[in-house]
Amino acid sequence: MNRNDTQRRTERRATASHFEFRVVDVPRGASRSEVRQLLTEQAEYGRWELARTRIYIGGARKVWLRRRTMRVPSTL
Repeated sequence: MNRNDTQRRTERRATASHFEFRVVDVPRGASRSEVRQLLTEQAEYGRWELARTRIYIGGARKVWLRRRTMRVPSTL
């Protein structure tokens, strides 16, 4: 599975918890080990954590990742 095979979308939502979300569409032909490797890389290098996983009829998967956004106060 190439990184080009998966579609990634990053969404920002205004919530009280201040999380940033990324939705990863995984094609049905991707093996579990490939998906695990992709998600492990996202967790280690991008500080993403698994928020939700959805498996659709036909084997396609959609994975929601989240990470806390950093709010830095202005120094001016």
